[in-house]
Amino acid sequence: MIRLEILVEEPSCEIALRNLLPRILPAGSRYSIRYFQGKTDLLKKLPDRLEGYKRQNDAQDVRIVVLADEDREDCTKLKAKLEKISRDKGFITRTTSGVNKFYQMANRIAVEELEAWFFGDIEALTSAFPGLKQKFPNLKRRKEFLSPDTITGGTWEALEKLLKSAGYYTGGLQKLDAARKISEHMQPDRNCSPSFKLFRDTLREIART
Repeated sequence: MIRLEILVEEPSCEIALRNLLPRILPAGSRYSIRYFQGKTDLLKKLPDRLEGYKRQNDAQDVRIVVLADEDREDCTKLKAKLEKISRDKGFITRTTSGVNKFYQMANRIAVEELEAWFFGDIEALTSAFPGLKQKFPNLKRRKEFLSPDTITGGTWEALEKLLKSAGYYTGGLQKLDAARKISEHMQPDRNCSPSFKLFRDTLREIART
């Protein structure tokens, strides 16, 4: 039976995925989420982590998904780094396998950060923080949130500013708490973030390989 290993760069993403994966993957799916201490830590430790998976008794059943934030980095270059590490360790990735071919691993980028995915589901955001709907009744129709992956200046900064204006986290955004509260209300199939949709669809695809 396929076992998914999902590697993310920070605890807030791990918290969000704990809530989201049961709504994305088929019932009964086996998976683990491993978080690192930032993107640098992820890139540094990924080779050894992949080597470890190859040595496991059920290595043929393991499928790996790596998720990193773009963080205003060149998305193409970041993806190339992840693909090189995967290739050097002998893994067939979704990118290198070609259409409709077998692959063991997929590298995905959150554009530009996890918080863009929260803006991709405004209903979840306002359910987690009802004061937003009271203060901004037309929040869903605001132009900058129609395409959350294109929000400039940092999406976590934009989220912090928005929540502060509605009286939340006035001392500064608590990323772990916000991730937990928002993800509890998120519905994967209504999210409008293109990078989230690609991540969601990749998970469903790789779980069937």
